[in-house]
Amino acid sequence: MSASDTSPRRGGRIGVRDVAQLAGVSTQTVSRVLNNSPNLREETRARVLEAMAELDYRPNNAARALGTATTRTLGVVATDVTLHGPALAVAALATAARDAGRWIATAYADATDEASVDSALSHVLGQGVDGIVLVAPHVRTRDALLNHASGTPMVVMHGGPVDRQAEGTALVVDHLVSLGHRRIGRVGGPADWLEERSRRAGHDAALATHGLAAGPSWGGDWSAAAGHRLSTQVADVVRSPNGPTAVVVANDQMALGLMAGLRAGGVDVPGQVSVVGFDDNPDAAYYSPPLTTVRLDVGAEARRCVAQVFGDAPPDEGTAPRLVARSSTAAPA
Repeated sequence: MSASDTSPRRGGRIGVRDVAQLAGVSTQTVSRVLNNSPNLREETRARVLEAMAELDYRPNNAARALGTATTRTLGVVATDVTLHGPALAVAALATAARDAGRWIATAYADATDEASVDSALSHVLGQGVDGIVLVAPHVRTRDALLNHASGTPMVVMHGGPVDRQAEGTALVVDHLVSLGHRRIGRVGGPADWLEERSRRAGHDAALATHGLAAGPSWGGDWSAAAGHRLSTQVADVVRSPNGPTAVVVANDQMALGLMAGLRAGGVDVPGQVSVVGFDDNPDAAYYSPPLTTVRLDVGAEARRCVAQVFGDAPPDEGTAPRLVARSSTAAPA
């Protein structure tokens, strides 16, 4: 087949009519191919797909929505994407949507600015999306978005029936107890983050299961700089009588800063205190020392969100969180 045989329109946007003309079929047949209709001869489907490839045709989702009441597009509203967790979530959603034959329309918002959040939501709704996934880890941002998009299916990333965040933190406590630690401190993230609430709940529940009291705790902002700032306070408590022999940190970035600050202050990790992170970011294996941390199956969570928005059969729950043990933890001295 050659485009010159039927001389479809050149220049400007290639449309369904051009594909139909080149393939020698009706525009309705092209639409059925686009919507994966099962009632088509394979020879016809192949001819249409060949025409699309030859013309470099790209579907106009808004136009398709006029005939199908769906754009097959998922809206993603995300905040704090400079951090590893939210950025990984957006990438996983894009992959899950693509694997399901869908697309994503993404808008980024400043979680501290209500107008920014409203603008991001208005943008994705204006794309005629079939539903929205929120990668909005603040409680206030989640609530604001849920209250502003009535009528549009909306799900929250890491909001599934199984709290994998809490499970992961429980694994951390179990690991430290198995090494012999009984006094365990914690560096948490901002109190209004959903992940912080889940990770703290898992931490506290695991301590209670082992009959241990909660140790000293500090709060940071997820950054390596916050962990470094807190290192002086943590070092003072570690050196005190009956101080913690291990510190659980709510994410890898703060753990990086904490370990660097402890090392600069003469506190050995893990000789004097073990340190554990969360997320298993790509650099965690190269920290000094390499960081013990928790790896989540973010891909499975993204697949759950996509399936829930589009009403598809729920996928498998994915793998449980996995503790990745490295040399930042050891038995207490």
